[in-house]
Amino acid sequence: MPTEAAGRPATLPRSRGGDGAPALPAARIVPDWLWGVLLVMPALAMVALFFLYPLGLSAVSAFQGRDGGWTLANVVKAFELYSLDMAFTLAIVLLSSALVAVLSVAIGGYLTLGENRLAVTLLRWLYRWPLFIPFIVAAQMMRSFLAKNGLMNNLLIGSGVIEPLQAASLLDWRGVVVTFVWKQTPFVALMVAGAMASLDRSTIEAARDLGAGRLRILGEIVVPQIRPTLTVGLILSFVTMLSVMSVPMMINPNSPTMITVDMAYRINAHGDYGVANALGFVSYAMAGLVGWFYLRHGVRQGGAR
Repeated sequence: MPTEAAGRPATLPRSRGGDGAPALPAARIVPDWLWGVLLVMPALAMVALFFLYPLGLSAVSAFQGRDGGWTLANVVKAFELYSLDMAFTLAIVLLSSALVAVLSVAIGGYLTLGENRLAVTLLRWLYRWPLFIPFIVAAQMMRSFLAKNGLMNNLLIGSGVIEPLQAASLLDWRGVVVTFVWKQTPFVALMVAGAMASLDRSTIEAARDLGAGRLRILGEIVVPQIRPTLTVGLILSFVTMLSVMSVPMMINPNSPTMITVDMAYRINAHGDYGVANALGFVSYAMAGLVGWFYLRHGVRQGGAR
């Protein structure tokens, strides 16, 4: 028969107080919540240092005068001088986002519902290329493509579609929209195609068996299910296009132009950081409004579940 002493461990760790109680491991001495805080501290520090601090400083500077006092003069001056450019910026970004949505759904839909394997493979291989091209390179490419003597007009004249006198330059708001759509469509299409590929195909096959066409399946079955993913992609694209300066500066330098160009002009030509920050505050407001719509939509969806 084993005795009681034989069932005990040979040595027991002693506590620091010497009361004979077993010592706690280090992971138990530090509370669990503190470990969680320590783990997220580097990420929080990066966000605070490189996003929240510049954002707050820019917002505060928009409402301060050169003497450091609080004023609305910078905001008033920004609206007096650049209200047309603000409307132009919003119109360009909204139009580009709408075109990106249509093309992304078309690309994702063909990759999901397409029956020609060769065409699907070629499209899957080609549509991602603009993802790896910076905006400034894309703008330079579009300058060569959309100019009056550019590649597009030369192709149209060579193929007999237009006469040489009918050639026109698209280096204006149309060129900005074309560049934004060409650059951002692959990003949204990549997210949309991934969401479509993860759908349960039984509903798609059932609709096919009932005689529904691909366009109807795409519009009534596929798109409603991937709408949250599409919305996230469009919001990210909206904010990205809102912050791009190289494209409007290289393609559409004339007035009206986008407010990123105005911000650079106020700083480089006048050293006017107050008005530049006021224009930046307007950009924050535009991006924040779009984010608010998305959060409101997400909260409603979460409450409905």
